[in-house]
Amino acid sequence: MAYNVNRPPMAVILAAGVGSRLAPHTDNCPKSLLSVGGSVILERMIRNCLSCGMSQFVLVLGHRAEEIKQFVDKTFRGIRVTYVINDRYRDTNTGYSLMLASKVVGTADFIKFDADVVFDTRILRALIDIKRPDVLCIDRDIVLANEEVKVVTDDEMRVTEIGKSVDPASALGESIGIEKIGAVTAGLLFAELKTMMDSPANAQDYYEAAYARLVEKGTDFHALDITGMNWTEIDTPDDLAAANAMFGSPVVTESRGQQRALDEARSNLQKSS
Repeated sequence: MAYNVNRPPMAVILAAGVGSRLAPHTDNCPKSLLSVGGSVILERMIRNCLSCGMSQFVLVLGHRAEEIKQFVDKTFRGIRVTYVINDRYRDTNTGYSLMLASKVVGTADFIKFDADVVFDTRILRALIDIKRPDVLCIDRDIVLANEEVKVVTDDEMRVTEIGKSVDPASALGESIGIEKIGAVTAGLLFAELKTMMDSPANAQDYYEAAYARLVEKGTDFHALDITGMNWTEIDTPDDLAAANAMFGSPVVTESRGQQRALDEARSNLQKSS
């Protein structure tokens, strides 16, 4: 585990969706405000970012936006957060939502999060610490089917293909919905998303479609293997139950020193067992 001290990028969190597959849990609550292990999903995400030194947040909202804003403003007084509203959240998808963040992000480094992903802070620390600008987190220990965003890499972990339509047999693993985007690629990515969204036929495209187009044009994305670290995406009631089983206690904020001590304790325990 590396503990390099790099300047953390800003966080861009996509939380505009309805979450209809989680009904009845989302009948009266935004998906990102559901509770996992005693903490709200979005609270877990923001506290994990704060634990890693990230202090600038861009939240792209749509469905029940005012409830999410009120929760964040009340729970996290004083953090630097900008809200971007996707008024077309019912007829667009994550590609359109990410495009809307472009005016706030510009060409800054950022880490993009899907707001329905619950994850171990170690994943985020590893992503920040890796000395590459454009990185996708992938898990190799996943049964790949049509729903998963699959990633193919070469021997140096450079991404050669990404998308739901990728052949599972050729894929190394699943992209978990957390990516680091460097300043140079940020400009290219937002330009690509705008080109895509200029066509109404692409309104429902996921942001991964823009990643795939950039890969085809020669942009180097690399994969970070986070296999074995805890994370889960929450799309269905079964996913919510699995998340509660995996993350059974409220979120806590841990410094790098505390994380280092925990990792060393785990390592010593494994050696002695």
